[in-house]
Amino acid sequence: MFNGRDVIYVYDGSFEGLLSCVFESFSRRELPAGVTAEEDAQLTFSEVLHVDTDPEKAKRVAAAIPKKISSQAAELVRTGFLSCAEDKDLLILTYLQKGFQIGKAIDNMLADDTVNALNKAVQHCTGEAHKFMGFLRFSDFDGYLAAVIEPKNRVIPLIAGHFAERMPHENFLIYDKTHRMAAIYYSYKMEFAEGIDFEMPSASTEEERYRELWRGFYKAIGIEERENPRCRMSMMPKRYWNNMTEMQGETGDKDANMKYLLINN
Repeated sequence: MFNGRDVIYVYDGSFEGLLSCVFESFSRRELPAGVTAEEDAQLTFSEVLHVDTDPEKAKRVAAAIPKKISSQAAELVRTGFLSCAEDKDLLILTYLQKGFQIGKAIDNMLADDTVNALNKAVQHCTGEAHKFMGFLRFSDFDGYLAAVIEPKNRVIPLIAGHFAERMPHENFLIYDKTHRMAAIYYSYKMEFAEGIDFEMPSASTEEERYRELWRGFYKAIGIEERENPRCRMSMMPKRYWNNMTEMQGETGDKDANMKYLLINN
């Protein structure tokens, strides 16, 4: 059994760091009141415990999840870490404490508050990732493709492989402006970078022409008599429009124009 304690675990914000917190909680046999990344830490009257990231401890926890719980649990935890759920860190730690106690049975405990909350966070994350597979727009800069997105969740690790499979011979960059992270695919290799800033280069005359062609195509296939703004906003929420080429005439944000590549999901 784990005893609740009024202590806040603070870690470096990495997945290995979070797993180190899990290891620490097991060593101390305690359930902290909160778990937070250093960049999100706030002033508190609770005791604060700074947990250093230990790759070996993190590796042991990661290996134990599919072995003692299930591969489904391992996937749930890793995707949950990418979600924008405010309490995801404590949620994952609590979920793993329960999972290591009861094993694979936790996969079906959907009525449990912790399991239910983590599943909802994952569904929100994967749902947004699916949308970006269709809403992401690339621009061509001398043979290199670039796209900017502004997701709520850290979806880049979930969508980068999709585009690499669909465009294996291209070199591209997908930049997450919200979380300042990017996926870089070059010479058939994928790399991820965090804590970076990126601005789209100025578009060439040819690129601007492609953008105008796509906007013209988008308008041409529309049937004026069947326009349904409410349905369109339901299927294509307005928060995605800023980085979608065909919507630039409605958002007025010319700097965010991007060439659409015909990539089917």
